[in-house]
Amino acid sequence: MTTAPEQLAANRSFGGWHRRFRHRSTVLGCDMVFAIYLPPQAEAGPVPVLYWLSGLTCTDENFMQKAGAQRLAAELGIAIVAPDTSPRGTGVPGDPDGAWDFGLGAGFYVNATEEPWRRHYRMYDYVVEELPALVEAHFTVSDARSISGHSMGGHGALVCALKNPGRYRAVSAFAPIANPSACPWGEKAFARYLGADRARWLEWDACALIAGARERLPLLVDQGAADGFLAEQLRPEALRAACAAAGHPLNLRLQPGYDHSYYFIASFIDDHLRHHAAALHG
Repeated sequence: MTTAPEQLAANRSFGGWHRRFRHRSTVLGCDMVFAIYLPPQAEAGPVPVLYWLSGLTCTDENFMQKAGAQRLAAELGIAIVAPDTSPRGTGVPGDPDGAWDFGLGAGFYVNATEEPWRRHYRMYDYVVEELPALVEAHFTVSDARSISGHSMGGHGALVCALKNPGRYRAVSAFAPIANPSACPWGEKAFARYLGADRARWLEWDACALIAGARERLPLLVDQGAADGFLAEQLRPEALRAACAAAGHPLNLRLQPGYDHSYYFIASFIDDHLRHHAAALHG
């Protein structure tokens, strides 16, 4: 039985509850904070869960405060869980140069194999195994799960779904780092977390995983056409090409005038919530 998490805050929201918790992560070797929104339906019985993975520099707070997801989540009867984006705390190494795109806040949802990162940077195992086990043990939720995220978190959502057939009922992403083994953000992170062998990087690249995917969950991806990171970092056309080659269902929507911000996410989050709810309640 997992140890009950410690509640840090609770706020009423659209008839449900937004709560923040701290717990000790065995996988990451540090204390972690996560947020959960429980819709009003959770008072009557278990509800399905959407896991949201945030992007570089973010914590559990960004999505919950800025996306405006609670209103429709309450109507649809789905819980939302938002973990932090990396391990933190005393003894957890960060970027030696203090850069924002690696280390603390930038776990990239992989299992690091290289020193000094391998002890703590195992966000993939945390998101796929440890956190859901904790949530399902201590909250009124079911094991019906889906996953989504933004930017680095969009990459994480796609990879988690593609590597775990049957674990998630739906997947979507906003502006995902779709081809991290071939962009500066991904190359920096993967070289340090995973080592110099680029063949190992492909195990964490959605564009590479799609060809051998054992489940063809439809991908809903929104991308801002005015996103400053579009061509160099995010590479949605590589995702489109990989899906076309493999016959993998993809709804890639390029949204004119939208950038990389939470204004973009808030504008289209309802479409994603309905996409997930249809599968979670189906």
